[in-house]
Amino acid sequence: MGGRVLRLAGWLVTIGVALGLSLWSAAPAAAHNSLTGSTPADGARLAQAPTRIELRFLARLDPNTTKITVTGPDNVPASRGAPTVDGSRVGVDFAPGAAGLYIVDYQVRSADGHPVRGEIRFTLTIGTPADPSPSPAVTTPAPTSAPVDPAPSTTGASTAPDAQPAAGSGDDDTPAWPWVVGAIVLLAALVAGLLLRRRPRTGG
Repeated sequence: MGGRVLRLAGWLVTIGVALGLSLWSAAPAAAHNSLTGSTPADGARLAQAPTRIELRFLARLDPNTTKITVTGPDNVPASRGAPTVDGSRVGVDFAPGAAGLYIVDYQVRSADGHPVRGEIRFTLTIGTPADPSPSPAVTTPAPTSAPVDPAPSTTGASTAPDAQPAAGSGDDDTPAWPWVVGAIVLLAALVAGLLLRRRPRTGG
């Protein structure tokens, strides 16, 4: 009877130690957060681009320490806006571009403060054309009529050369009064000469 009790006690001690060790080793693992799933799934090949990317984790997420980035071919950013956190889920709007490999990098913080980093990858088999940017409207200026040169006025200054003086009319710049004075002087001299001839002689 005593041997059975000792064996039972030994089994209980062994089970207790094993259970304690398992709980002790599981405690750090439970303190670390980890990814449990995603949309799209890791390694997926998609012919149609999703509108949003979502990651699901084991524990609740802190919005202040949760980061998620999406890059496409040639390391081109492929997300719109900031990530949003809802409990243990985080999502971001997807901005698809060229066909190829897309990588979703994430970083979250566990309950013990330990950062957890990782990534998922998926392939977009059909590219999405870029949104055409609106081209600026081109304003065509209204045609303006060419200025019309005014017709030469017939009443204005004449372009015809000034009328030349008639031939033989003499130089207009020479005054006439010297000729008149000369003629008078000559006439007076002739009269005086005639008077002196007709004057009677006096004496023997």
